[in-house]
Amino acid sequence: KTRKQHDKVSDEWDGTRDCGLTLELDYLKRTCLVSMPGYIERALKRFQHTAPALPQNSPHEWQKPTYGAKTQFAPTPDGSPLLDAADQKRVQEILGTLLYYARAVDYTMLPAIGTIATQQANGTAATMRAITHLLNYCATHPDATLPFHASDMVLWSDSDASYLSCPKARSRAAGYHFLSSHPTNPDQAPSPTDPGPPTNGAIDILCQIMREILSSAAEAELGALFLNGKAACPIRITLEELGHPQPATPLLTDTSTVVGIANDTVKQKRSKAIDMRFYWIRDRVRQKQFHVYWKPGKQNRADYFSKHFPDSHHVAIRSTYLHSPNASSRNYFDLLKDSKDDIDSDVPSIVPTHVPLHVGEGVLIPGNPETS
Repeated sequence: KTRKQHDKVSDEWDGTRDCGLTLELDYLKRTCLVSMPGYIERALKRFQHTAPALPQNSPHEWQKPTYGAKTQFAPTPDGSPLLDAADQKRVQEILGTLLYYARAVDYTMLPAIGTIATQQANGTAATMRAITHLLNYCATHPDATLPFHASDMVLWSDSDASYLSCPKARSRAAGYHFLSSHPTNPDQAPSPTDPGPPTNGAIDILCQIMREILSSAAEAELGALFLNGKAACPIRITLEELGHPQPATPLLTDTSTVVGIANDTVKQKRSKAIDMRFYWIRDRVRQKQFHVYWKPGKQNRADYFSKHFPDSHHVAIRSTYLHSPNASSRNYFDLLKDSKDDIDSDVPSIVPTHVPLHVGEGVLIPGNPETS
């Protein structure tokens, strides 16, 4: 009552609205759908953006690799004209408006927003084209819905990185943090051939261009593991404070060298040049806060947020991360569970079936798009 005397506050006792989010609860299916109806429509109207003539299914442009070439050259530096003050402010306003929506509901926009954000201080005509491309994607997919389902409230994390994929020789770190079932054996890292946990809507997404210039793909992956471990720590503490004890958090990576470094199963020789801060994750494994384990890249949920993809990949994968009741395909990661033989063939020889214990002391699951 006192708050209403000073601020504009509205009451909502049905439990369907919170912080601008619309919550659709189904207590029988134990699901929750999170959305922001009308947000993109109002944003497009505010920025006077008309819908594209053809659907835009990717939030960013894709630089097609030169297949068969021995060397993949970096993109030509942007030499297009600089934006004036008004256009630069427009870019910043659009990014700020879409970032809240992307963090809350539609995180498929995060790689595009991150790339454009690095250019906004000195934007060019190319930056404005990228913004238009992103707005066209928003107009094509205006109402994203994030699905959740009840779970055991155990944190699982996937980590990935793309080496030298960003301007100025930068690399991008990505992470997918979600709540799912208890590990089969909480005292051991999952085996590469173990079935993965039920996929869940993310409670946190890491999509960050790393400031350091990294010297190898392994260092980029280890850096991403460090950033995802740092992000997972406060989530673990929060869950435990809420009454959900956490076993060692399974932390997936698709680089076997990084698994060896984190679990003390490879010797440090040429890896001496790796940023020592990244070895933080090895100490946390020894403290039994994390179990770092390997699985193929196609099972890594963070892969989508590590780089830019062609339109066809966005069309195929969107229903995996967002609620798409009319999608014709099943969840991508559920399909992988049906092809165990193909998964077994991807296991590198240096990855042990289970990481020995002596190497270190170290709420919600989306429903099937067809049935939800």
